[in-house]
Amino acid sequence: MDEDDRPRAKGDAASKLSAEDLAPYSQDELAERIALLKAEIERVEAHRNKAAAHMAAADALFGKKSS
Repeated sequence: MDEDDRPRAKGDAASKLSAEDLAPYSQDELAERIALLKAEIERVEAHRNKAAAHMAAADALFGKKSS
């Protein structure tokens, strides 16, 4: 079975992160975590924009699907 064919895990990563206790982290660890999360947000936004452009190109070529 391909990785894309498997069902998604219940709960997303953001939900799990938001439930984590941040008290044990130092200021430096929190700053590093913030930097990593910002980089992940940029990666997700870039993917979303690429997917939207792909959909717009498909719509332009084949016409928009009617619901």
